[in-house]
Amino acid sequence: MNTRKSLIWATTALAGSLAFAGAASAQSSGTTAAELGEIVVTGARGPRTIDGAIVAESVAKSRSTVTQEFIGTQASGQTINEILNLVPGVNFTNNDPYGSSGGNIRLHGFDGNRIAQTFDGMPLNDSGNYALYTNQQVDSELIDSATVNTGTTDVDSPTASASGGTINISSLTPSEDFGGWVKGSLGDFNYQRAMAFVNTGAFGPWGTRAWFAYSDQSYDKFKGIGSLNKIQYNAKIYQPIRDNGDFVSVGFHWNRNRNNAYNGPNLYADGNGGFTSDADTSPFGWNVDLAPTYTAPAPCVVNGAVPNPQAQCDTNGNTYWGLRINPSDTGNIRAQSRFTLADGLRLTIDPSFQYVLANGGSQQTVLSETNALLRGSKTSGGVDLNGDGDTLDNVRVMTPSNTHTQRYGLISSLLWDFAEGQSVRLAYTYDRARHRQTGAYGTIDFSNPTEPRFSNPFGGRNGETITNLDGYDLRSRDRLSYAELNQVAFEYRGRFFEDQLRLNLGVRAPFFKREMNQYCYSARGSSSVLCTTQTPVIADTSTANYTYYRFGSATSGTQYIAPYSREAKFDDVLPNVGASWRFDDANSIYTSYAESLTLPRTDNLYTVLYNADGELFSPEILPEKSKTWDLGYRYQSGTLIASANVWFTKFENRILSAYDQDLGISTDRNVGDVDMKGFDAQIGYSPIEPLSFYASASYNESEIQSDYAASFGTIPVGGKTLVEVPDWTFALSARYNAGPLDAGIQAKYVGERWITDVNDLNVPSYTVVNADASFDLGYFGMEGTELRVNVINLLDEEYFGSLGTGTNALPVTGISGTSGIYASQGAPRTIQASVRYSF
Repeated sequence: MNTRKSLIWATTALAGSLAFAGAASAQSSGTTAAELGEIVVTGARGPRTIDGAIVAESVAKSRSTVTQEFIGTQASGQTINEILNLVPGVNFTNNDPYGSSGGNIRLHGFDGNRIAQTFDGMPLNDSGNYALYTNQQVDSELIDSATVNTGTTDVDSPTASASGGTINISSLTPSEDFGGWVKGSLGDFNYQRAMAFVNTGAFGPWGTRAWFAYSDQSYDKFKGIGSLNKIQYNAKIYQPIRDNGDFVSVGFHWNRNRNNAYNGPNLYADGNGGFTSDADTSPFGWNVDLAPTYTAPAPCVVNGAVPNPQAQCDTNGNTYWGLRINPSDTGNIRAQSRFTLADGLRLTIDPSFQYVLANGGSQQTVLSETNALLRGSKTSGGVDLNGDGDTLDNVRVMTPSNTHTQRYGLISSLLWDFAEGQSVRLAYTYDRARHRQTGAYGTIDFSNPTEPRFSNPFGGRNGETITNLDGYDLRSRDRLSYAELNQVAFEYRGRFFEDQLRLNLGVRAPFFKREMNQYCYSARGSSSVLCTTQTPVIADTSTANYTYYRFGSATSGTQYIAPYSREAKFDDVLPNVGASWRFDDANSIYTSYAESLTLPRTDNLYTVLYNADGELFSPEILPEKSKTWDLGYRYQSGTLIASANVWFTKFENRILSAYDQDLGISTDRNVGDVDMKGFDAQIGYSPIEPLSFYASASYNESEIQSDYAASFGTIPVGGKTLVEVPDWTFALSARYNAGPLDAGIQAKYVGERWITDVNDLNVPSYTVVNADASFDLGYFGMEGTELRVNVINLLDEEYFGSLGTGTNALPVTGISGTSGIYASQGAPRTIQASVRYSF
């Protein structure tokens, strides 16, 4: 039977109920231990959660948490970032109904590259470009809770990118009782998913316990042709040590994605305040996608004639659906631990290792069999790429952008409760990622010339290579980076006036190092490279202090820099302070101030040129920095949890690709500040035991402080609003739970969003409604069996989700309008049904 409601109405001490919330929402074992110690002495009474959609928080910062109680009601296999969409300040656009195509998240106006996301304390952002790949997250059924800190981090956050805040995911802890479940799901677009979970319960002489899980999910794209498949293996082992809360746990995760890509329409300003799109002219209408057909290579046509029937040409573009894929293999091993060294003295140690192999993008080019890359140092000849016995053809080959990462991390804290209600923490964080980025050309299987496929999803890295006359395997890129963080942090927590006043004073000092090893020729002042064995010539722009190269002519063409190695270092001191005042058991206020930063992406540091002294450098870029203040109020009673806060963020040293007049190139540089402010509120209410409601509202106002220069003129963005950031978002949900029925409905409203920096093109607002219902079949004699139905986009709203964004859509002074800006369509109404059997 469903006993979820009993948790809401329990009036146990907050010391017990919030211990769970504090532990679940913390980022690392050290932060968990620090916040748990603060919660245990509370003595106030109140609810833990309202149906898992809102949790009673006690920390002196703006924080929102959802638990498995709510997560478990959402669509099977859904990404956790979509589930967080009801949280104030969060706006996530899912690229398909089930989450395997990824999506785009914004938090208080900051994009995913500026939001730190962690899994059991381990950083998830890409170590090179800080991107979040939401389709690679752990299965939502295995998440105990997920927490959003808006604009702030924890003092030991292991991140190089947290200007917008943090999202912390905590996995389930194995329980002491044996049990498990199996679940099967079917849905629209040929959706099929199977998942199994087993919890061992306590076993052995030390009470060890563990769980193991497996899932396999596949479905067709909701538009166009193609499919998506995701397989996951997960496990966690938990070893309690004594009965004082000390423990050691080790988690394992492996995720395999094999996805066909989507393509959305381009949007164009119509000059009358509206827009047109490719969907208006495409024969597929709103479902415009990648090309469904491929024309077989045929004899080359020149001026309407075929001069040589033996010379084959491929006239297709790069949009054929069968050659647009997004494969990834990701895994991690992560441990968490806590040890009591003496009375009031605790040590936490959280090591981790991550593995990534991924590839994406257009991934292909048409190559002449006598191309200079294939000749290399030779001046004649060629390579027979298609095996037809000649070198007369133009042949399509795979040009992947593979990324292979091996990442090691450690978060540790020493906590000392030196007096009643007084504690300090010293933390050390280490993170080192080996980031290998290659692009070994691979072959394409043309056994069916109208349905070609990549021979290997990772091209020549794992499959057959394309080798030139010098014996060199062609590649689109070849570089090795190391991203390293050493960070020390200190934190003081104190309680005063019978726990009415709480102070949290923290500071962290991160020291970052980036090592770049470029094995190809780099275009001067650009991220473009040329990987070749062609013979370079010294460019006429060279001096006694430095040498540029060209290929072919010394006086014309792109200037290149020879392969090189270099490093860059960054450091800062970032305060993180907060205070709260509890008026009584229900009412409290808090305020906080935190500074966070986002480093220049490692990828961007490969844009180099020489200075007059012959030193290789990147145009100076300072880390982006955010300074966030917030002031909030909380009310927590037996059936009502509510919070509201106002916030202001000063976003400094914003990094964009902009024109440098002195250098004469466009490069990433700091272009000024952005002022951001807003309001967040949420409320959870259960008027009677079977019924609960949740609502949230968020207002965001941003203003770019100054214009910036581009190679084609000044971009007039001063006073404009950030792209892809709605001014208002609202969320509402209701849930009814009685007898065999558990049913809910939720809605999310997203306001208009600009998609150009100069604010001359936007997309309209939209509202998406989701619904779910489950039936406990134990009432009908099928003990342990549950049937759940989820409906995504119940009202079949047509809207634009993730947006490409651009500078301007209409001409401005000296600047022409863009040719079109990409936008993805939101998924249509989608129905999914799941049956779960528990044992």
